[in-house]
Amino acid sequence: MKEICTGPFTRAFAAELLGTLIFVFFGLGSTMEWPTSLPTILQISVTFGLGIGTLVQALGHISGAHLNPAVTVAFLVSSQISVFRAISYICAQLLGAVAGAALLYEFTPENVHGSFGVNEPSNNTTEGQAVTVEIILTLQLILCIFASTDTRRNDIVGSPSISIAFSVVLGHLVGIELPARSIASVLAAGPLSKKVTPGYFSLKEINWEIFWIGPLVGSILASLIYNYILCPYQESFREKLDILLGRMPNEEEEEWEERQEQPRRKSMELQTL
Repeated sequence: MKEICTGPFTRAFAAELLGTLIFVFFGLGSTMEWPTSLPTILQISVTFGLGIGTLVQALGHISGAHLNPAVTVAFLVSSQISVFRAISYICAQLLGAVAGAALLYEFTPENVHGSFGVNEPSNNTTEGQAVTVEIILTLQLILCIFASTDTRRNDIVGSPSISIAFSVVLGHLVGIELPARSIASVLAAGPLSKKVTPGYFSLKEINWEIFWIGPLVGSILASLIYNYILCPYQESFREKLDILLGRMPNEEEEEWEERQEQPRRKSMELQTL
């Protein structure tokens, strides 16, 4: 709990909230049904990709720019962040998602809202099919994040933020027409802002079981596959437990904070060789 009293933690929480707000605002904004130009699959996919790439570069060195509970859970499973920080990140992401969607809803004409980006299965698919697609789409994203930001590699050429952006574009290009619609769990929470209009939609219409269970299962599988099978870390069980519990060892606090920030920065930080 001592972690909450540190400056880096406060800045990281604010970065996750602000980053998710901006990401949801622009992402949902690309789905607006303007009379002169209806949204296309390519437009929506590229917008989400550019949004995540921009925010990774802008905020990656502060919080890791997770901007998605599925990403945070993946780093928790790999023992790269503490349990308390993970919970705090997810709270910040949910608050940011609702705030971003609420701002977009308030400051755009009602006649262009359409479904307002509410995720739902399409093409008469079952919930089981939708969950499976969400798992696969999230799996490829999390694998890309871990692989492109792994500081143990000496063969990385280019920017992880660009690789991650392409991964998000890929997921949306495929997922929009398949049973799924998004690989970011916060997008299922963002439209809650529409409840400011009574009766606009019910909680069941958000399809929590699809757009939360699917991404979370996919992120956990990807984390286990990459960090424990394909490219395991050499940390001891005690070291991993210390990270999960956010323990502060007997050393200078500033040095400890810096050491704790490194794995979080590497998760999304712009690195060019």
